[in-house]
Amino acid sequence: MALPGFRLEFLMSERNQQDTFADFDKMTERLVDEILSYMETFGFDITRISFVGHSLGNIIIRSTLSHPKMVHLLPKLYTLLSLSGPHLGTLYNTSGLVNMGMWFMQKWKKSGSLLQLSLKDQTDLRQTFLYRLSQKPVLQHFKHVLLVGSHQDRYIPYHSSRIEICRAAQKDTSTTGAVYREMVQNILEPIIQSPHCTLIRYDVFHALPSTANTMIGRAAHIAVLDSEIFIEKFLTVTGLKYFQ
Repeated sequence: MALPGFRLEFLMSERNQQDTFADFDKMTERLVDEILSYMETFGFDITRISFVGHSLGNIIIRSTLSHPKMVHLLPKLYTLLSLSGPHLGTLYNTSGLVNMGMWFMQKWKKSGSLLQLSLKDQTDLRQTFLYRLSQKPVLQHFKHVLLVGSHQDRYIPYHSSRIEICRAAQKDTSTTGAVYREMVQNILEPIIQSPHCTLIRYDVFHALPSTANTMIGRAAHIAVLDSEIFIEKFLTVTGLKYFQ
């Protein structure tokens, strides 16, 4: 409705909805199969492909686009709208309560994805899933990369959602700090060097009620999905032009 005259087809991914605690490799395979099956079933003549991802869905998108079966689609990539995406994992998260909760959920659910987000899936940090993913950059193939983050969101570190170096990482002289800075460079350098890709960062402040969910940062994390007003305003004020 917002883009009259444009022929748009939407795929609302469902393959990973029931099992987001699986490791990213499994979820990647599911999304690859879902996208290719959808295209084959309906036989679309696609000229542009855009993605809208929330939270760890953005990691699955990046991993999917680095899959060998998706290489032929890279020239068609147009816009990525990343909402609260943990592109650098959950390193340097300042919320002790959230860190404790994530640790508990990982142990309870035996979650591969939470383990990978914390870069604890390998003893060698440069062999972890997220580090290896940073070595397979794909974002530069998009014409527009929109990164949306919020200081109110304590589930996903602000710097991770915006793919930027935080103060703690700058001061960290350990291997963790070096690996973090390398991941930022691995992801951003191809974007900066690409004359066809534009990177835009958005800082969002939500009007939230004083609840427990707000205090722990969950309310802000899911607000981008729960609030139709936010999505409508974001697209109307600034986002829509990047999908035209």
